[in-house]
Amino acid sequence: MAQASAAARGVDAGRRRPFHVMAKPTGPACNLACDYCFYLDTSRLFPDPHTRMSEDVLSRYLEQLFAGQPDGEVVVAWQGGEPTLRGIDFYRKAVELERRFARPGQTVLNTLQTNGVLLDRPWVTFLRRQGFLVGLSIDGPAEVHDAYRRNHAGRPSFAAVRRAVDLLTGAGVPWNALTTVHAANQDRGREVYCFLRDECGARFMQFIPVVTPLQDVGGSWEPGEWAVRPGAYGRFLVDVFEDWVRRDVGSVFVQMFDTTLGNTLGEPGGLCVHQPACGDAVVLEHDGSVYACDHFVDARHRLGSIMDRTLLEMVESPAQLAFKRAKGASLPQVCRHCPVRRLCHGGCPKDRFVRAADDGAPGNYLCPDYRLFFQHVATPMAVMCQALRRGASPDHVMEVYARADERRRPEDRCTCGRDRAWSDCHGRAPSAAHRAEPTAGGTPD
Repeated sequence: MAQASAAARGVDAGRRRPFHVMAKPTGPACNLACDYCFYLDTSRLFPDPHTRMSEDVLSRYLEQLFAGQPDGEVVVAWQGGEPTLRGIDFYRKAVELERRFARPGQTVLNTLQTNGVLLDRPWVTFLRRQGFLVGLSIDGPAEVHDAYRRNHAGRPSFAAVRRAVDLLTGAGVPWNALTTVHAANQDRGREVYCFLRDECGARFMQFIPVVTPLQDVGGSWEPGEWAVRPGAYGRFLVDVFEDWVRRDVGSVFVQMFDTTLGNTLGEPGGLCVHQPACGDAVVLEHDGSVYACDHFVDARHRLGSIMDRTLLEMVESPAQLAFKRAKGASLPQVCRHCPVRRLCHGGCPKDRFVRAADDGAPGNYLCPDYRLFFQHVATPMAVMCQALRRGASPDHVMEVYARADERRRPEDRCTCGRDRAWSDCHGRAPSAAHRAEPTAGGTPD
């Protein structure tokens, strides 16, 4: 049986509560130079270009993480930059330390978010043997993935990422698709979804809107040229949903859909963007510094260092509690009276730079997208909730859609809200996924 660590002995068991840490073992260092990457800017905080987490920082981190968490599953999340730059031996040491510091009532899940470029057979063998869950960044077919995801020499990365998909799948390593939605793929939602599902075999997907980095234009903040345009992210989600809800409920899991279903049920899911408060997911940099959030790694939001304070002390610090409360406290009036507030909760504070119409408080850049999506899926989400409440499977909704589709005429307007005939849009087989420009509107019959 593992001995209680010094950090664990110093923590009152009653104070332990779940919190999430995104550990950056290489800081902002990365082997790609994605145009839309917001994290590269954090390099200004670290004058030493050789950003690598030492074994001393690693040991203190894991000791404090397990000491501060309650019994049950403890997620150890490795992100970047590009975390594979730290090498397999670093993670072998991490696994060894996890076994030392985990209490008998704790289990460990390691997650690794990677661009996949460095993955090879030794890597995937290690990941499989140690039970890692991998989040793989892939933005769709080659032409949209390579639009903004290139290396420092300007060369495309798709071929290496597609090879990583085959390696992970062949080795039996569970993986999620992490797909950013940006100017190059925003109008190709169904095509991207079908590509990930049918050609890559992805069964877990996250669709992440690209809003940052922002540019100062005439004294006001505007998104970069690669950013998703207002309304396009919502249409992308609707485009995906209309395929998913007919074929894949219960077999393919899309984080935004799971979160929406959870919020509809009154059981919030795991997507912090649509929770009432922030603050339960902090960032640990390679040097031991801890910051309030992945999108707020700056001097103002630095909570301290694990070399001086414990993680639990920083998560429960007045500064972090104030950061947590600020999300709800800063909602503009238009959000407070919005019919989808209980599903949206104002979105991520980092995206609040649009002046709201009512009280002048900054509104969320993605507000039109959230309104479109949440209103569009309200009826099918209610159907799934009803099924769950009576102990049935939510995949019953697919039968509801199938019966409705049987009554549709080829010339009827498609249920996704496009200004296209049903037979030319979602009435076509997935293999015929189109690339037409979508238009807003429409809740399915």
